[in-house]
Amino acid sequence: MRSRHHPLLATVLAALLAFAAGFGLAGAPSAAAATPVRIMPLGDSITGSPGCWRSLLWNQLQNAGYTDIDFVGTLNAQSCALTHDADNEGHGGFQATATADQNLLPGWLAATLPDIVIMHFGTNDVWSSIAPDTILAAYTKLVGQMRASNPAMKVLVAQLIPINPSSCAECAARTVAFNQRIPAWAQGITTQQSPVTVVDQWTGFDTATDTYDGVHPNASGDAKMAARWYPALSALLTPGDPGNPGDPGNGGCSAAFRAVSVWQGGYQGEVTVTNTSSTAAISSWAVTLVLPTGSRLTQVWNGSLTGTTIRNAGWNGTVTAGASTTFGFLASTSAAAGTPTATATCSAS
Repeated sequence: MRSRHHPLLATVLAALLAFAAGFGLAGAPSAAAATPVRIMPLGDSITGSPGCWRSLLWNQLQNAGYTDIDFVGTLNAQSCALTHDADNEGHGGFQATATADQNLLPGWLAATLPDIVIMHFGTNDVWSSIAPDTILAAYTKLVGQMRASNPAMKVLVAQLIPINPSSCAECAARTVAFNQRIPAWAQGITTQQSPVTVVDQWTGFDTATDTYDGVHPNASGDAKMAARWYPALSALLTPGDPGNPGDPGNGGCSAAFRAVSVWQGGYQGEVTVTNTSSTAAISSWAVTLVLPTGSRLTQVWNGSLTGTTIRNAGWNGTVTAGASTTFGFLASTSAAAGTPTATATCSAS
């Protein structure tokens, strides 16, 4: 039926609606909702099939208070034990060079609009004996496409985890040679608006204990990869996010390891968790340990163990500004291991 609104009434209503909209009324939200930081995990099967390091990294960020994030990608395979945001751009079998040559990335970027890309890409190129110069030229093209999508794109590029497949005796050495070239390449392409940060995923990773086939991470490999991504990625998130370790006002934390005693085949370790804020208490903490090759956690006290992450017990999560607490553990190790070391990364909320 045709409307019969009086022209004068319509004019008055339109003016009232415009006035209300200008003052945040008429059903408009009182404050704009925060836009999540969109993070694209980019790579091959190590990232996407199933790429369970992503689930560990997602949960570590969530537990540290970084809840205003969104993993993005055109793929979504929820095949890991931990519930997580499974969106990713990890395409099994893909090469970085072919992805650049075929201009595949711009479509993925247009569909997902990331703010940050975390890239572990090039394993299949190395396996195929593609020259490092050619792979790095592909990296340069991919970064250019990222910046065309978002001029302020932040990029984390991994030095690849070691590979030692039975069918490729030269792959281990090729990976080392390629990884050695990445830092200089990154330094040459980084800009203040769009920094490119290198994340060392190679050091401390052992294909014998951290993969199930010489190439793809197992549970311990996934934990090591997540632990290496976390500090570099959290450093790119907006200061002031809850639990940001770099923001003293939110009660960040640090973790320091020491070997208490050592014996053949094992050792006892202790980690001191310190609230790095001078003003704010923390109510919970989590420490991810990267142990020496061949070491394995066997017992933890004053904390709760999940994989290689130790979270506070019920009585020691609250740590006042500047104060510390400790937890201890036992670890087995190979008979040939020397003085044990460990990398301890702490997050707090």
